Amino acid sequence: MIRRVLLRLGGALAVLWAVATAVFVLIRLVPGDPAQAILGGPGSQASPEALAAVREQYGLDQPLLVQYLVQLGRLARGDLGTSYSLRTPVAQILGEQLPGTLLLAVLALTAAWILALATALWSTRGGRLAAAVGSGLELTAAALPHFWLATVLIAVFATALRWLPPVSTGSPAGLVLPTLTLAIPLAGFLGQVMRRSLLDALESPFVLAARARGEGELGVRARHALRHAVLPGVSLSGWAFGYLIGGAVVVETIFARPGLGRTLLAAVTVRDVPVVTGVVLVTALAYIVVTLATDLLTRVIDPRLARREAVA
Repeated sequence: MIRRVLLRLGGALAVLWAVATAVFVLIRLVPGDPAQAILGGPGSQASPEALAAVREQYGLDQPLLVQYLVQLGRLARGDLGTSYSLRTPVAQILGEQLPGTLLLAVLALTAAWILALATALWSTRGGRLAAAVGSGLELTAAALPHFWLATVLIAVFATALRWLPPVSTGSPAGLVLPTLTLAIPLAGFLGQVMRRSLLDALESPFVLAARARGEGELGVRARHALRHAVLPGVSLSGWAFGYLIGGAVVVETIFARPGLGRTLLAAVTVRDVPVVTGVVLVTALAYIVVTLATDLLTRVIDPRLARREAVA
C-alpha cells in the first residue's frame, strides 16, 4: 500500500509539471502582449517606454526558456505570483474563490450519486419496462449540455414557478439550480455504469448463494450486490470531480456565482497568466487528491484488491 501511494505521489508531481508546462506554452500561443494586459489591456494606450518597463519588471523580455525555468522555480517554492489585472497575490484570489467551487462540486457529486443509485436500483428491479425507461433517462441526462440544462432549469423553477432564485444569492436556495445543472448529466453517466455493474453483481455466485440461504431481496441487494456495484462508480469519482470543476466554468458564469470557473474565464479574457496558471494547477491538484482518495476508498470497500497487490 505504501509503495502504491508513493508511486501515485510521484505520478502526481509529473502531472503537475506537465500541466504547468502546457499552460506556459498555451498562454504564449494566445495572440496579444502580456505587458499590455498588465497595463490595462489593448485600450490602455500604454507608451512604448511603459511597455518596456513592464517587460523588464516581469521578466517578459527574457528568452522563453528562461521565463519557463523561472516560473517552474517559483511554482516549486509555492509562489503563484501576483495577478496582472487585480494586482493581488494569486494565492489570495484562489483562497477566496476555491471554497465556493469545491462546495458546488461536492454537492453536485453527492446529488449525482444519489440520483444514479436511485435510478440503477429502480431500473434493475422493475422489469423490462423500468429497465428501458431507466436506460433512456440515463442516456438523455448524460447528453445534456450544461448551458442548455441551466437555461431550462432557470426558465422552469425561477421564472415560471418562482420557487428558486435564478442567480446565486449566497443562500442555500441559490445553490440548488447550479448543483442540479452539474449533477444531472453526471448522474446519467454514473447511472449507466452502476446499473450494468449491479446487474452483473446480481448474477454473481455470492449473490446466488445469499439467495439460496434464504436472505430477502432487499438484504441481498444492500448487503452484497450494491457494495460491489458501486466500485466502478467510486473509481470514476476522481474523473467526475475533474468534470465538475470544468463544468463550473459554464455554471458559475450563468448563475453569476463566484468561484474558480468565473475567475479562470475572466483571467483568460485579459490574459492574466499568473491567475490562469494558478487556477489550472489548483484544479489539477484537487483532481489528483480526489483520485488518490477514491483509489484508497475502493480498497476499503473491496479489501481483495489490496490483497491481490500484496501477493503481486
